[in-house]
Amino acid sequence: MARALATQPRVILLDEVLAGLNPSEIQQALELIEKIRSQFQITLFWIEHVMGAIMKASDRVIVLDQGQKIKEGKPKDVVSDPRVIEAYLGEENA
Repeated sequence: MARALATQPRVILLDEVLAGLNPSEIQQALELIEKIRSQFQITLFWIEHVMGAIMKASDRVIVLDQGQKIKEGKPKDVVSDPRVIEAYLGEENA
C-alpha cells in the first residue's frame, strides 16, 4: 500500500485486505484505511467479505451475487435489502 501511495493515486483497489486478520488487526487496518481516505483524499475500490468492516468503513456499497449487481447504495440501505440477505444468508433467512 505504501508503494501505491507513493505514486499519488486518485484511486486504490483493495482486494480482501482483511482476510486472515484477527478482530484486533481488522480494527487497526480499518483505522489505517480511514486515515488514508481522509488524509490523502483517495477513493478506495474495496473488494471484501468481512461485511461488518465494509459497513463501518464505506460511504457506498455495491453488492454482487454471482457476478450480477443486486444492490447499490448507502450501507444501511444495502444491508437491509431482502435480495442481499437472501444472497448472503440464504433464502430461509431472507
